[in-house]
Amino acid sequence: MTSKITFLGTGGDSYTYAKQYRGSGGFILKIDNAQFHVDPGPGATVRAAENGINLRENTAVLVSHNHLGHCNDVNTVIDAMTYSGLDKKGVLICNTTLMNGTEKMKGYLTDFHKDCVEKIIVLEPEKKIGIQNIDIVGTKAKHTEHSIGFKFITPNFTLGYTSDTKVTNEIIDQYEGCDVLIMNVVAPPGVKIEGQMNCDDAVRMISKVKPKLAIITHFGLKMLKADPIYEAREIQKKTNVQVIAAKDGMVVSPGSYAAKAKQKNLLNMVRGNQKLHE
Repeated sequence: MTSKITFLGTGGDSYTYAKQYRGSGGFILKIDNAQFHVDPGPGATVRAAENGINLRENTAVLVSHNHLGHCNDVNTVIDAMTYSGLDKKGVLICNTTLMNGTEKMKGYLTDFHKDCVEKIIVLEPEKKIGIQNIDIVGTKAKHTEHSIGFKFITPNFTLGYTSDTKVTNEIIDQYEGCDVLIMNVVAPPGVKIEGQMNCDDAVRMISKVKPKLAIITHFGLKMLKADPIYEAREIQKKTNVQVIAAKDGMVVSPGSYAAKAKQKNLLNMVRGNQKLHE
C-alpha cells in the first residue's frame, strides 16, 4: 500500500490566510488510487496546481466544519473534480452545517455543486463509512456547532485528524490507536483561544495517544511568531514522540510510521543480521 500526505496549506487563522503568510488549501491524503482532499480552504485549487496535485483524481472531498479556512474552496474543488458536473463523480463527506448552515450562517455548499458529485454523506461523530478498503470515522470536535474530525483506518495504518477543537479527555480518547495524528495547533504555549488547541493541549493529547508520528499544522499568527519548528521540538521533548511542524508543500508518507511497517522492517533487519553472522 502506497500512501502520502501533501499539505496545501498550514495557516490557521484569518490573519495568516488573508495575507497568505501560510497557505490554506487543506491537505491531500493519497492511499493507493484513492485521493482525499481534506478541508479545502482559500486557495486550494492554486496550491494543488503548485504541488502537482490533479483535483480530477479526487475520490472524496472532506469538510470538517463551516468556516472559511476549511471550506471556502469546496465548490471550486468539486467544480474542478467533476468538470462542473459534466462528469458526475466523487463523494463529499461533511458535517451538517456545510450543507444546511446554522441560524447565524448559511451553508457554503451551493445547490448546483450538490448535484455535481455522486454522493453526499453528512458524517456524525462515531459514524463510519467505507471507501474502497478504507474506513473513515467521524470524530467529535468541540469548536463550532456540529464540527467534526476524521479518522482514516487502512489495512496498514490509522491516521487521525483533529480539525479545530478544544481538548478534553473525551476528544483525546477518540484517537487511541492512531499511528499518525494530524493536529490543528493554532497557538503557542500559554495562549488560550476558545475552541482551539495550543501547544500545551498538544502535549496533553500526544502524551495520552502516543502515535508513532504527530504533525502540528493550522498555525495562527502568534504561533508563526513563536516558530512552529521550535515548538514542535519542545513538544517532542515533553512527549518522547516524533513531532513535525508542517510546512506548505510538505509531503509525508504515513505508511512508514505504521506499527506493521516497523515490525516488518525490524524483522528484515534481524534476518539481515542473521545472514551476516552465518
